[in-house]
Amino acid sequence: YKKTEPACLWGSYSGLSLSSLSLSPLSLSLSLSLSSLSLSLSLSLISLSLSLSLSLSLSSPLLSLSPLSLSLSSLSISLSLHLSLSPSLPLSELHWRNSSSVFWDRGVSGGYQALLLDEDRGWLLVGGRDHVYLLHSNSLALPTRTIYWPAATEHVEHCRLAGKNLSTDCANYVRLLQPFNKTHVYVCGTGAYHPQCTYIDLGRSIEEPSFRLLSHAVESGRGKCPFSPWEPFTARLTDGDLYAGTSVDFMGTNAAIFRTSVHSSKQHYIRTEAYQDHWLNEPEFVGSFSIPDTHSVDDDKVYIFFKETAVESSQWDKRVYSRVARVCKNDVGGKRSLTNRWSTFLKARLVCSVPGPAGLDTQFDELEDVFMLETKDSQNPIVYGVFSTSSSVFRGSAVCVYSMASIRAAFNGSVRP
Repeated sequence: YKKTEPACLWGSYSGLSLSSLSLSPLSLSLSLSLSSLSLSLSLSLISLSLSLSLSLSLSSPLLSLSPLSLSLSSLSISLSLHLSLSPSLPLSELHWRNSSSVFWDRGVSGGYQALLLDEDRGWLLVGGRDHVYLLHSNSLALPTRTIYWPAATEHVEHCRLAGKNLSTDCANYVRLLQPFNKTHVYVCGTGAYHPQCTYIDLGRSIEEPSFRLLSHAVESGRGKCPFSPWEPFTARLTDGDLYAGTSVDFMGTNAAIFRTSVHSSKQHYIRTEAYQDHWLNEPEFVGSFSIPDTHSVDDDKVYIFFKETAVESSQWDKRVYSRVARVCKNDVGGKRSLTNRWSTFLKARLVCSVPGPAGLDTQFDELEDVFMLETKDSQNPIVYGVFSTSSSVFRGSAVCVYSMASIRAAFNGSVRP
């Protein structure tokens, strides 16, 4: 086992360089005092609304306001950023334009946490509280199909006696929907803090899918699905194996990255070491992807994105860092004390920062979401991460972009023991 942070993965952050800002199409709000200039900018991007607040300290009296133009070259700039990711249009306006639709099961109090889009058939599967829904992806207003999958009565009672909230916690929240093959979907739910998994049979018909739960195939979801409806987790089903970042205990303190087989009667698994801070330290899992490294399937790997309490920080100054971990899909585990433990597990820090004055960078340390954009080259997708700051002084968000080449370079570089 080796734990690595061989190199920082620097993400590009477009639109923050003052030299690239065009002020003419912007909406400007100016308030002028004797010693400073307050400038507010509002930028409309394709799908994001970016709000910047700039504080400019004047080192020169040169300022032209006709017609409302600024000479930035003569200013000494102190930059403060406040970014918020939000839809560029409010939901009410989307409704008015008939460009969106809303699905809501009136008999169920929310809990929609799992989505699976079947583009070939035009179906959208939604996992909710005690239910799985089959919707038409092109119109949510069309009739839906529903599977009712509640938690067992004895598990609900045990959940209540354990001190959990009966109305909000002790239900079967469907947290995982992953394609298993062309006719079946693998589904997991919390089961009132007793996670369970099985299959949904969709059949072969596009117009009339069977959409039924295989109750006889229900199995334990431990190591596949969290106990809690609210715990962050990630899972990816590939080649018959489920790779999951989740906790495996009722209290949610034993978190691990697991690999389990979903089509074998053998309960063989591989996981990260338990309660070892240098493996995982209070992680919050965000996303996972299966990405080939070469044309050989023996080189295929799974990448897991998460954030955790940094072991590099002191006990008086705890910091949260974002990470990307990598495991080989053909890993069979170690020997002796490392039986059922990853032998190829590596992790590196994901760095998202904006250069600041005097060499002081603004760090966006907390990964909130991650998206992989496929390209023509399946080995080199583009990874987008949404980050936020952990500082109590400065609050902001950023989007950083990473190439797989830079991520692989980090893992192939020098290794810290």
